[in-house]
Amino acid sequence: MSTTRQHPPGDLGPEPDGAGVSAASTVRTLSLESASGIVPLARDFTRQALHDWGWLPAATADRRAAAEDVLLVVSELVTNACLHAEGPEELRVVCGPKMLRLEVTDRGAGQPAPRTPHRAGRPGGHGMFIVERLCLDWGVVRTPGRPGKTVWAELAAPA
Repeated sequence: MSTTRQHPPGDLGPEPDGAGVSAASTVRTLSLESASGIVPLARDFTRQALHDWGWLPAATADRRAAAEDVLLVVSELVTNACLHAEGPEELRVVCGPKMLRLEVTDRGAGQPAPRTPHRAGRPGGHGMFIVERLCLDWGVVRTPGRPGKTVWAELAAPA
């Protein structure tokens, strides 16, 4: 497994694939191959999962902001797969007691990273900066011998 950024001292980085998924986790998977309107489809799928898991409708501004952050990160990850990675194949949303994990599998060989230098006033190039700011952690998992990768991001569950 490789990640796209260094982890602070004391942080061991992301757990191996599946290690963060506990028995209390709920998983939803959406195939995005050959789909049209992929970004809105991914957002609607995730929004429905958030409704089913009690994140929406949000009772407080903090809970509403947490749900909005999840939807924005889904949009960014799926858009990046469309623009830079030959298109997304699958979206996986995993809801645990303390966090939500988003995974987008694509066919691309590239390595996502925040664009440097970052130019805040210019259009484009902000996706991974948004993901980095909103998420507890994010990274990339590659399966040896298989093309593509899975870009994952983890967000804290609302209190």
